[in-house]
Amino acid sequence: MPTDVVMPQMGESIAEGTVVRWIKKIGDKVDRDEPLFEISTDKVDAEIPSPIAGVLTEIRVKEGETVSVNSVVAVIGQTGEAAATPAAQPRPAVGKPTPDKEEQHDARPRLDPSAAGGRNAAKGNEDALHQRSSPLVRKIAKDHQVDLSQIHGTGIAGRVTKNDILGYLGADGVKPAERLEPAAFGVSGQVVPMSVMRRKIAEHMITSRRTSAHVHSVFEVGFSRVAQIRDQRKAEFERAGAKLTYLSFIIKAVTDALRTMPIVNASIDGDNIVYHSDVNVGIAVALDWGLIVPVIKTADERNLLGLSRAVADLANRARNKQLKPDEVTGGTFTITNPGVFGALFGMPIINQPQVAILGVGHVEKRPIVIEDDAIAIRPMAYLTLGYDHRIIDGAVADQFMSRVKRTLENWDPATV
Repeated sequence: MPTDVVMPQMGESIAEGTVVRWIKKIGDKVDRDEPLFEISTDKVDAEIPSPIAGVLTEIRVKEGETVSVNSVVAVIGQTGEAAATPAAQPRPAVGKPTPDKEEQHDARPRLDPSAAGGRNAAKGNEDALHQRSSPLVRKIAKDHQVDLSQIHGTGIAGRVTKNDILGYLGADGVKPAERLEPAAFGVSGQVVPMSVMRRKIAEHMITSRRTSAHVHSVFEVGFSRVAQIRDQRKAEFERAGAKLTYLSFIIKAVTDALRTMPIVNASIDGDNIVYHSDVNVGIAVALDWGLIVPVIKTADERNLLGLSRAVADLANRARNKQLKPDEVTGGTFTITNPGVFGALFGMPIINQPQVAILGVGHVEKRPIVIEDDAIAIRPMAYLTLGYDHRIIDGAVADQFMSRVKRTLENWDPATV
C-alpha cells in the first residue's frame, strides 16, 4: 500500500511549512528515517526523514511552495510494487524542468562496451555525490572547483552540508591551498530574495518591538573566579565529553536566579501574567542562513556538566538541521551570545512571548580598580538584560542581574 508523506507540525504554534528542497527524487529508493526533504518554518529548518522504507513514487509539492501542516507532500510505494508496476515508474515532479542536453546524451544507447563501463563508473560516483549533497552544495562546489569526495560530511549519513563546504572554503570563498589574503564578504550588485527563515525572523523582530516595552540594563561582571575554576576543571569536563565554557557558568547562574525571581521567567497572555513552572532556557545559535533558538528544557535541574552537554548537542544539531520540533518551542527565557564574535555588549530584542532576554558580551582582560585604589588586570564582561517594562520594573531587573553577577563573581567550587 502506498504511504502518504505529510508536512509535519514543527511545534504547537506552527500552521504551515515551506519545502526548501527535495533530497530524494522520484524513483529513488529510501530507507526508513532517511532524509527525504528539507523544510523551513518560522521556528526551524529541518531535514524530514522518510516514515517508511520504499520508493518515492510521487512528489506533490514543489520546492519553494508553502503548504499547511498535515498536507500530503509526497507518496512512497513498496519497493516490489514500484518495480513490478509500470504506472509506478518515475515521473517528473511538479515544476521539475526537462532533462538538459547532457542528461539526454547520457540516456542514449552506448555502443562501446568498454566506454560504457567507464561512463557507468563515473555515473555511479556522480550519483553517490548527489546522494550525499544538496543542489546548493554541488553548485558551490562547481563554482569553486571543489571535489566533494574530499570533504568530510557532518550531516545525516555523511551528507556534505552547506556548513561543511563553506568551512572548507573559508569565509572568503577560497580553497585553503589558494588562499592568499582575506577578501571582503558579499557580492557587489547582487539581489537575492529573503529565505523563509529570514522573513520570519524579520516579522518576529518587528512584532516584538511593537509588542514589548523594551528596556535594557547593562552590568559589568568579573570572571576571575569562574576563569580559575574553569582552568582547573576543563580537562575533567573534556574527558566526560563536554566543553566547559563561560556560557555554561552564565546559564547556571541565570537559571538559579530565574527560579528565585519567577516574574523574569514569565510571559504575558493578554492582560494575564503567566508564571511558568519550568525554567526552559533558549540559546540563540547563529547559522549561515539565519538564527535559531533551541531550548534547554528544565535547565534549572541540570548541573554544569549537563548544561555544557546540552548546549553543545543542540548547537551542533541546529547547524545540521537535525532538531526535533519540541526542541525549538516552550522557551521561557533566552540567552544570546554576541560576545563569541567579539562584541562588548548588545541590546537584544525579546523573544516573544517571553519577557526578558540576556545578551552576553565578550569576556576579555582589562584594567579595573580594586581594593586600595590599585589597578589590576582581570577578565571582565558586560551582561545586558533586555526586559519588558510592562511587567518588569527597573528595580526588579537590576535585582535579577545583581543575583547573576554575585553568583558569577563568588562561584562556589563545590557546585561544579
